[in-house]
Amino acid sequence: MNRYPKRLIEVDLPIKRISENARREKSIRHGHISTLHIWWARRPLAACRAVICAALWPDPADPLCPDSFREAAKEWIRKWANNYRALLSPESLKRFIGFQKNPDKFNDNLELRYALLDFIADFSNWDNSTRGEYLETSRALTQTAHEALGGMPGTKPLVVDPFAGGGSIPLEALRVGADAFASDLNPVAVLLNKVVLEYIPKYGQQLANEVRKWGEWIKKEAEKELAEFYPKDPDGATPIAYLWARTIRCEGPGCGAEVPLIRSLWLAKKGSRSVALRMVPNQREKRVDFEIIQNAKAQDIKDGTVRRGSATCPCCGFTTQVDSVRRQLKERKGGTADAVLLCIVTTRVGQQGRFYRLPNDYDIKILKNAAQELKQRDKAHVGQLSLLPNEPVNPLPHSVNRVPLYGMETWGDVFTPRQALMLSTFSRLVHKAGEKVATNHEKGLASAIQSLLALVLDKQADLGNSLNAWEPIAQCPRHLFGRQAIPMVWDFAEGVPLSISSGSFKVFFDTLVKTLSNIGCNWSVGQIECSSATAHPLPDSAAQCFFTDPPYYDMISYADLSDFFYVWLRRTLNGKQWESPLTPKAEEIIVEPTPVESVGIKDVNFYLKKMTQAMSEGQRILSPGGIGVVVFAHKSTSGWEAQLQAMMDAGWIITGSWPIDTEMATKVAGIGQSRLMSSVHLVCRPRQKLNDLLHPADIGDWRDILAELPTRIHEWMPRLSAEGVVGADAIFACLGPALEIFSRYSRVEKASGEQVTLREYLEHVWATVSREALNMIFKGADATGFEEDARLTAMWLWTLSTGVNGNGNGNGNGKAKSVPNERQEDDTEDEESPATGIKVSGFVLEYDAARKIAQGLGAHLEHLTSIVEVKGDKARLMPVSERTRHLFGKDEDKAPQAKKQKKKTRQLALFVTLDEVEEESGGWGEKNVPKLGITILDRIHQSMILFAAGRGEALKRFLVEKGVGRDQRFWRLAQALSALYPAHCDEKRWVDGVLARKKGLGF
Repeated sequence: MNRYPKRLIEVDLPIKRISENARREKSIRHGHISTLHIWWARRPLAACRAVICAALWPDPADPLCPDSFREAAKEWIRKWANNYRALLSPESLKRFIGFQKNPDKFNDNLELRYALLDFIADFSNWDNSTRGEYLETSRALTQTAHEALGGMPGTKPLVVDPFAGGGSIPLEALRVGADAFASDLNPVAVLLNKVVLEYIPKYGQQLANEVRKWGEWIKKEAEKELAEFYPKDPDGATPIAYLWARTIRCEGPGCGAEVPLIRSLWLAKKGSRSVALRMVPNQREKRVDFEIIQNAKAQDIKDGTVRRGSATCPCCGFTTQVDSVRRQLKERKGGTADAVLLCIVTTRVGQQGRFYRLPNDYDIKILKNAAQELKQRDKAHVGQLSLLPNEPVNPLPHSVNRVPLYGMETWGDVFTPRQALMLSTFSRLVHKAGEKVATNHEKGLASAIQSLLALVLDKQADLGNSLNAWEPIAQCPRHLFGRQAIPMVWDFAEGVPLSISSGSFKVFFDTLVKTLSNIGCNWSVGQIECSSATAHPLPDSAAQCFFTDPPYYDMISYADLSDFFYVWLRRTLNGKQWESPLTPKAEEIIVEPTPVESVGIKDVNFYLKKMTQAMSEGQRILSPGGIGVVVFAHKSTSGWEAQLQAMMDAGWIITGSWPIDTEMATKVAGIGQSRLMSSVHLVCRPRQKLNDLLHPADIGDWRDILAELPTRIHEWMPRLSAEGVVGADAIFACLGPALEIFSRYSRVEKASGEQVTLREYLEHVWATVSREALNMIFKGADATGFEEDARLTAMWLWTLSTGVNGNGNGNGNGKAKSVPNERQEDDTEDEESPATGIKVSGFVLEYDAARKIAQGLGAHLEHLTSIVEVKGDKARLMPVSERTRHLFGKDEDKAPQAKKQKKKTRQLALFVTLDEVEEESGGWGEKNVPKLGITILDRIHQSMILFAAGRGEALKRFLVEKGVGRDQRFWRLAQALSALYPAHCDEKRWVDGVLARKKGLGF
């Protein structure tokens, strides 16, 4: 029977330090592979680099660790610490100062483990990713570990990623000295991996030089063809952007005016500079004219004409409803080709800033000429593909792509005539450049140059379409993919590709060349293939590490989004991977509620079946002593259950889980809801290939597992807390140690012989985690002394916390953003649903998560309607202000409405509400005190409301005369809530105000 030592990642990982480096990396824009081309939900290189090292290197403290690795690790770590002391982090430096004082520590295998983890933490720093000192050390350790664990001398461990996406995992595998096999079903992702894993390391600086050379050639050729369509102004000013608006006809009685669809009239809002448009209704001509206002004041600028998809006519005031707006635009393919030009943004030689002017007759003539030129070129075009992308936009997944609702049925409809002329010109020139290069260079280099120039074209398309909104603060067009969707934009900005400002071809390829020069190329060439993860091309037992970041249930529709780029890449590049009209969708492993051609609706059963196949393939290609790492970051329990079930069904044993912070602290979609700020890295081993890890009996006893679970969670939770991992991140991070108990068996049975399902076990895991968290919240006090509403409130707030300053999930006002379908509030997009984008007060959890938390605490949501509101798949913990009537007089479901004239602040609203309930209840005012709430939480909320409304004397009598303050549970719960409420929210301020009275009142 073979036995294998545990890897470092199975015993420890410096997640706090790695997370800090991963967060920092999000803001790096120079020399990072993410600047080559957009890909959604990229993994930070810092996290990938650290995890791969920890997965490939054995734990020196494990009794089965080969001595050859221990000796090599001592030598390389000592050399790294002694020779490169100036590069060490403070944490690593402190450890190695201890080593210098006591050299015998290097012979302590546990100390050697921590030294290796220090190296990994330091290596995850972006600044060290290309330093030769770190690369040499990591590669030596990787090679030594591979050979010590049975690898053939001279070979490297193979890391496989079947969902390669943007290429972060395979790139870091190559960087640390392993071989990498990257595959993906999506041709766009395959191209990105081809660039990073093959072209860059193979051709190095030569590639950057050639891209610059041919980029300059394309720019010059494009200027010859396109300069007449982007002329300078007669006074020498240079246009850098054109601002447009789609239009409809007003359907008001007797009106029929042309209504420009404008979200905002602001042109510039930066510092002291403020410029805006003013609408001038022209009823006689049935249109709207415009003026430009310098030094505009907010009170002078009216709202735009469109709101939530409905458009209001400036001429007659009639509002055309969203259905009619859609119908009109659908009749004109989205209204892109006949949009109205509102304004032109220019720069002037020798003068700083942007300048704005209204369009004139010459501008309109130029636009007509561009449209006519496009028609002529389209008519004269010959070839297998059309000049413009006539591939259909998927009309079904409206949550991903809104434009089909407005008649943009093909990808060519997304571009104005001049944009289409520009992009088709650049596409042809990139293809021509590739042909020219092929006559002077070997085929591989020619393909590399052409591919990188095609990425530049994609960037041009990203900022050269009719869905780029104007950003008045930065005074430039916004990228299309500001988030993981394609929104409908009413008024849009067209950049100038021939200028030297944002949106120009020169800026794009200059940035690309700089990235190629700074990114480095000192890694081996990897292997890339276009294939499905459910039918992997590698043979059995070929890999030493299966490390992948699979699709997260229903979060991102990669295929539908990448079609935007794919249709242009088809016209620019050669190869079989571009023969299909669109990216493959039938095999894409996601949950999609709308039908997919040849598949139907992709429900949870589809996801589970396909993901199980992919995970089974991962186990098949992994060597017996190999290790797996699967990254997952989904906030829904259904998403987690599906992924974990797939792994269990595929025969994996979960041996650990590590949450690594991969999101920026200010990420909007993560505020006020239980979205994970960390990506949980599930460490696993193939059950059938590691018989030594199996329990003597392959069937587990349910009672034994339930007995072991609390101990495992009790050991794990404090470790997570010490690393700053709390809330939903901690809950999902506990799945690793919990599932290690359950997944070691192929089947778990109750005493009756009934099989225990994974879902049933996870219910117990949530309950155990909830109880353990509650003990941590109350710092060892007996939480059973509190009623169920207090226990649930504490756990609810803890679940929403992110570990940023202890309670970073609040947005500063006690409110949470409701963001259905992961969509942010965005006024540029048609949003019919009144719930979408509306700020709601309170703290929102997914209903199933709330139910499981309540269940684990012995609470029942249906009994707690005074503090919890359930609507659909969301559950909301009510803010304290909404409980005023229930606590002081009337038990009503809805929050009290303050009088209109006094509805200025939350505190004033509370004051008015207290006045109202006081009148209704016969009056208690300053002479009496309110009736005591039933539970401790009720009494704390009553105290908070009295403090917020400025009822100081009433609060004093409530705490003293009613005896509320003599109950130590009151202060203990108040203290806990103070630590749990988001920083700067109303509730936090109010409970702190009550706590501040404690000493003065003698408690």
